[in-house]
This record gives sequence, structure tokens and C-alpha cells, in this order.
Amino acid sequence: MNQDDLKRAAARAALAELVPGTLVGVGTGSTVNFFIDALGETPERYAGAVSSSERSTERLRAAGITVFDLNHAVQGGLPRPVYVDGADEIDPGRHMIKGGGGALTREKIVASAFERFVCIVDASKQVATLGAFALPIEVIPMARELVASRARALGGEPVLRAGFITDNGNQILDVRGLRIADPVALETQIDHWPGVVSVGLFALQPAAVVLVATALGVQRLA
Repeated sequence: MNQDDLKRAAARAALAELVPGTLVGVGTGSTVNFFIDALGETPERYAGAVSSSERSTERLRAAGITVFDLNHAVQGGLPRPVYVDGADEIDPGRHMIKGGGGALTREKIVASAFERFVCIVDASKQVATLGAFALPIEVIPMARELVASRARALGGEPVLRAGFITDNGNQILDVRGLRIADPVALETQIDHWPGVVSVGLFALQPAAVVLVATALGVQRLA
């Protein structure tokens, strides 16, 4: 099986985690694209979706799935049982680095609005310790160098993601060279830096379920 086959397998396995008749939280990225395609085969099974990015919103609508504004969903008390998204890295504690696609802030917001986070990955995303993948930090532009200096003080090497602006109108620093032994502590620390909109550590609220696609099948970790 090639990597696309593995991503597709993980994405299709996530359908079994969903609750028919409710809203589905939908993340962003190449594995999620396969999940959206699978949702689009039977869109009538679900009340609609809440999306974490403009890219996913476009794909969901093209698949015939109604996309709800999160504010409307929360205000209306609509059931929100499951959010499905991928990860760039995930450790044995189900802590993740996310944001390779640049949607980390909206992903974190939407994930927090749903009861369970179901993470869909292929086995290559599993690591013993987070940090080989550069850690994304979404920053307000005027604070870019201030945040970069603090990342350097941690031993990281921040690089501005060139030519990229988030859906929120901000910039992303990708911080290389970190070995993240305590993801919860680091997420808490960086989130408190002035100018940081969000950091791509999902450790304070880790995945509830991880579906890992391997050549031998999809493993369910919970």
C-alpha cells in the first residue's frame, strides 16, 4: 500500500466513529481530504459539518455537505460529538503537532467545540517524542520577531513560513530543532507569549481516539 492508500484507509475507518444525524467536525489536510470524500458518499447521514479552514469548507460543499458556522452551531445547541482531523506527529500519549497546513488555530477552536477528537494518521506520523516535525506558531505579524526570539531561547530555530498567510490574516513561524519532552508544559508556555495566536501543540486536549493505518490494517488506539 502506498501512503495515499494508508491515508484513505484511516479516513474511511473514521466513519465508524461518527454519530448519524449530528454535526461532524472536520479538520484540514491531505488525510482529511479523503475523509471528506468518504463523507460525501452519504451526506444525508449527517446534519452537516463544521469546518476548520476555507479549503475544507470548499471541499465539503463540493461534496454536497452543508457547512455550519461554529457560532451558529454552539448558539443553537446542535449536537457536536466527533471532530476528525489528521496530525503531523503524534506521540504515545496522543499528544500531537499540527499545523503543517496552516490551519492550527481554527483546528484547535473547532476541536475544542466537539466532545471527542478522532485523529486519523498513517503509521509514519507516530513518534516516541514530538519535535522532528517543525512546530508551527501562528503569530500576529507585529509580534513575529518577539516570538521568534523567545523560540530561540528555548533552543529552537524559527523560520517564517514564506508567502503564507493564515485564514485569520496572520503569519506562521515554523520552529525546528525542539525535542518536546513535556508537550503540555510547552503548549501552556508558548500560548502565554504576547502575540501568539495559537501553537500547533495539541497536548492540553489530546486525541481521544487515534486511527493508525498500517500495511496490516487500521489500528484503533484509545
